[in-house]
Order: sequence, then structure tokens, then C-alpha cells
Amino acid sequence: MNICILNGSPKAGKSTSELLIEYLSAYFGGNETVTFNVCKTHLSEEQFSRIQNSDALVFVFPLYIDGINSRLLRFLIELEKRGFADKSTLVYCIINNGFYEGRQNAAAADIMKNWCKAVGLTYGQTLGAGAGEMLPFLKNIPLGHGPNRNLGIAFRELSRNILSLKCGEDMFVSPNWPRFLWKIASSLKFWYPRAKENGIKRKRLKDKVS
Repeated sequence: MNICILNGSPKAGKSTSELLIEYLSAYFGGNETVTFNVCKTHLSEEQFSRIQNSDALVFVFPLYIDGINSRLLRFLIELEKRGFADKSTLVYCIINNGFYEGRQNAAAADIMKNWCKAVGLTYGQTLGAGAGEMLPFLKNIPLGHGPNRNLGIAFRELSRNILSLKCGEDMFVSPNWPRFLWKIASSLKFWYPRAKENGIKRKRLKDKVS
């Protein structure tokens, strides 16, 4: 079985999408898989051919303003122009966002479903994960346990469907962690340090746009 994983994150350095790909790849065992970062790499004709002849395509990317980022969009346009001679390829998506709610990824999933219709492929399933910026801080906690419980359950179902080339209901998961604690932890561990790096004081983060 030929599985092609497409990393759609434009982020420099390590990304949450890379972590999610690591989680997914662990379920594939001896199956033949290949991963391309379609936002950072200029793909060769051979690599495009590999993508076009895959049994399953798995797009893994972050949410950008309730949609997809421009680099991933350019890749999708190029792939649509090239087309697929064999329409049996199934498409799956793993989408993460910085909000608590995984359902925030639903609009991006609809974009990918519409793209599949345009190129004549079958859409298999979505795994939409909330609290994406929190996941790297939880990577030492096994999937299926603690705050990663829901994510582990979703990955097991998604991987089974990919390996059997089946479709499934979209899954939108939030961490097994109270929302108010997530808000505190994300502020202290991510948003406040990121604001400081960019010369922004905490007070400014609470300003409202008039």
C-alpha cells in the first residue's frame, strides 16, 4: 500500500503538523509511506508522480484564518492542473488550530472536500485537533492517556480507515483538559512569551479593536 503524507505547514523549524505526522506514522507499521513538505520544498516530477499514484493522500496542516495557508493553496492548484489518471486515491486530512475547540477546523475541511470534488477524488475523513499549540508540550504523554486521550482515540480510528481505504465521519477533538486551565496554560507557556519576543506587553493582548 502506497501512502503519501503531505505536510502543509509553512512554519520554519519544528511544527505541530510534524508532531502529528509522527503520531500518524507510528500506526502504519511496514506499509510504504513517504512524506513531502509541500510548502517548503520544490517537488520534482518524480515526487509529483508519487503523489498522483498514491493509494491514500494524507494532508496535515494548520488552520489559517479558518482556512488554508497560501502556500498549500498554490500546491493544491498545481496538483489540480496536473490531475489524477487514477481516481481511486482517497484523501484524508489532519488539521490543527490554536483554539480550544477542534470543530474550528470544519471550514478548512470543507475547502479540502471541495478540492477533492474538483479533481475527482474521494474524501475519506477529517481529524480536526484543537489546542494545537499545546500539543508539543504534551508530547511526552502517550496518545490515549490524560489530556491526549481523545486525540489517541481519533488517531486509532483514522489510521484504521486509511489502512483499509475506507471513509469515515469527520472527527473534531479537544484536549481532555478543562478549557479554563487550557487558557491559563496557553497564555503562560505560549502567548505571553511570544508577545515578549515581539516587544508586546501583556496589557496590549487584551486591547480591543475599535
